[in-house]
Parts: sequence; C-alpha cells; structure tokens
Amino acid sequence: MNRLIIGIGGMTNGGKSTLSRSLQGLVPNSCIISQDSFFKDDSVVPVDSHGFKQYDTLDAIHMDRMMSKVKSWVQDPQSFMLSQGLSVQESSVFSLIVEGFLIFNYGPLNELFDKRYFLQIPYETCKLRRSSRVYVPPDPVGYFDGHVWPMYLKNRKEMENMVQDLVFLDGNQKREDLLATVYKDIQQMFTAG
Repeated sequence: MNRLIIGIGGMTNGGKSTLSRSLQGLVPNSCIISQDSFFKDDSVVPVDSHGFKQYDTLDAIHMDRMMSKVKSWVQDPQSFMLSQGLSVQESSVFSLIVEGFLIFNYGPLNELFDKRYFLQIPYETCKLRRSSRVYVPPDPVGYFDGHVWPMYLKNRKEMENMVQDLVFLDGNQKREDLLATVYKDIQQMFTAG
C-alpha cells in the first residue's frame, strides 16, 4: 500500500482549507486532518501584554491529539478512513492532507510530510479576508495588526529556518489554477512512486 502525506500550510485566510477540500475531491482515498480542529479551549489560551489571546502559537493547539490522529492514519489508512465515515475505493494508494497554519513549525509532524505547500497572500488581502470572517470568540479591535500579522511573520521566519523543501503558492491565484498545480504535482508523485 502506497501512502502519501501532503502538508498544506500558510497564513490565516490564505486558502488552505479551500485547497485541501478541493484536492480531497480529486484524489481518491484521501482525507483531511485540519489543525484548526485541535485548538485548546479559549479559557486556557494565554494572553499577551496587550490583552490579545495567543492563538497563533503551538501552545494554543493540542498537537499531541493531532499527532495521535495522524499516527492513526499512518498505521492503517483504510481503517482510519472508514472510522471517519469516508468511502474507500479499490486502490493501493492512500493520501492524507494535513492543513494548518503552524503544521511546518512542529518538527514531529513536519518530518512526516512527503510534500509541503505553503499558501501566501499579501498583507492587505489577508487583512481584508480576515475581517470578512466571523470568529468565535470574535477578534478584538486591533488584533490583526497587533497580534495576527506579527505572529505570522515570526512563525514564517521560524518555519523557513526549519524547512527546506517548501513549495510556495500564490493564494491570489484562481482556485482552479492552484488546484491544478498541486494536483499535477501529486499525480507525478504517484506515478514516480
């Protein structure tokens, strides 16, 4: 059985989830594990000196639980998919799509990826997209400029120092073009493997 683990990372509102869901729709026997599903309860997320919740750190995420889920897939992709209510097609190839904003900053997870994609968009686009979304709890006034963007820059620098083989993608491209680029790349990996 061939296995492929694909990491789709990037900044907040960069298109990670959209690309991941679209890719899952094209790649047979694939499933998604999303880092956003593993945030700790709001009551335990630390607050910085400006009063901003520190969601943009690994400490705000149950990485142990996320790794447990990823390892469950690694042990038996077919059983994992069935346990998640996903259908399994006749194939010897299974793909796991892991998406999140800090997936490449966590060494034990980063080591598992066969391919790494990072979606990036300019500051203005990111701020506009972020302001059009509804978060629970809602972003306080000044949160994007006072916390989200500075933490993105910090986390990105850390990631770039840790990871050498990232494929950077322009999150401003049409969704169809991004999907076609990544899908073609993955198909080539399947045929090469």
